[in-house]
Amino acid sequence: MEKHLKIAVFIDFDNIEIGVKSTLQREFDVSVVLEALKERGEIVTKIAYANWGRMENSTRQLSEYAVQMVQRDPSPRGDKNGADINLALDALEMAFTHDHINAFTIVSGDSDFIALVNKLKQYDKTVFVVGGKAFTSTILQKNCHEFISYESMLDDSRSSRSHRDSNRDSGGRDRQERPNNTGGERSVQLPGESRQSQQREPREPREPREPREPREQGQQSRRPALDLHQAMPLVERALQVLERREVRPQLGLLKSTMLQLDSSFSERAYGAGSFTDFIERLRKNDLILVTGGEGRYMISRKRGGTPEKTVRPEEALPFLRDVLENHRLELEDGVTATDLQQWVAEESPSFDWKAYGFQEFSEFLNFSQDKTVVRIVPDETQGLLVYLGAEFHPPAVPEPEPVPLPDETEEEEEPQPIVPGQPMAGEERPKKGARKTSGREVDGNVVAPPRRARTKSATPRKRRAPSV
Repeated sequence: MEKHLKIAVFIDFDNIEIGVKSTLQREFDVSVVLEALKERGEIVTKIAYANWGRMENSTRQLSEYAVQMVQRDPSPRGDKNGADINLALDALEMAFTHDHINAFTIVSGDSDFIALVNKLKQYDKTVFVVGGKAFTSTILQKNCHEFISYESMLDDSRSSRSHRDSNRDSGGRDRQERPNNTGGERSVQLPGESRQSQQREPREPREPREPREPREQGQQSRRPALDLHQAMPLVERALQVLERREVRPQLGLLKSTMLQLDSSFSERAYGAGSFTDFIERLRKNDLILVTGGEGRYMISRKRGGTPEKTVRPEEALPFLRDVLENHRLELEDGVTATDLQQWVAEESPSFDWKAYGFQEFSEFLNFSQDKTVVRIVPDETQGLLVYLGAEFHPPAVPEPEPVPLPDETEEEEEPQPIVPGQPMAGEERPKKGARKTSGREVDGNVVAPPRRARTKSATPRKRRAPSV
């Protein structure tokens, strides 16, 4: 039985706002995020972090959806990670003190939250990450339980809005169908309209309008759909895992296994509105075998098939490196992503980033940034500014230690001249009151000179006469 999720939503508003503006050229809509999360569980708390003094329009929308706004006052030094630290501390505190909350959603594209995501997973919490494919770190996309792209949520909101509009009349009222008494056809009755009003005399017919061309299913989204063959390595791997577990691969179990293997997977990237639609497209293209029906589909691999060779995203980097090398001088001051895309199209006409799993060129640049090939700086007015990455600026080689020159060597001290009566350097001076001894040193001991023997003088010494 699948557990019921109680979700806590934490929004790094500064990051998600500038990311949406720079890549999609539109304002961030929090209602799109909340509606998508309601499909996965119950939202119990919503907190957003930003400097709200300059966001009057955004605060109005957040208040309508009961989002708690935490003020972040920047320090005079301009702390960049102030909101990140507050968000991480509050999320961990809630994980410790609210045991009933078993799922957390981080709405941000900053790779600094990888440590928070890993810590929440250690405490057995389900972690969703919401962000744009073009500005969310690929490392963050791969390390959560499920990555929900903001672009796919916009596509869902457009399709649901167009479906609602098709079921409304020109006055904005819902249409209700009821059987007609005169025949088998069904007539449309508007709310509040009585039967008497429908029995009135018919009006004069209006001029027929020009028929509209039917809109295709994937026409609402301008994002190009990826080739289904690019999803087959992940589908094959998930089916192999289920076969080793001896589990019958049903729809829900297959998708959960694919998300465990790759949390950034989304069936909407391949033009499918749901996972059932995705499996149906694979079956029509003769890529898998599907048995059963009415929600009890069983999926299996095709035996003996020769799957087409799928390229890896890393194989697209050499094309970009060549263009960057040719425009090193222009990239020193930064260029827009649109200009760089035009250079790539002119210098490598055969290169198609969609063949490597990227729906947009900005997603390819985001992947290249994680590989240190480029450096991206979001700008609200110019979009994405691209600079050369650390790969083109290797660290400088440390300078070797200087070798001392011969002139700089220490000169040997010359022996000091011996001056009688003057103390020598390093010689202990005699203490005051000490008796001076004269003699010679023998084996470290001072030996007094021998006394001289007295000799009798040749002239006898005169004696004094005693005094009277």
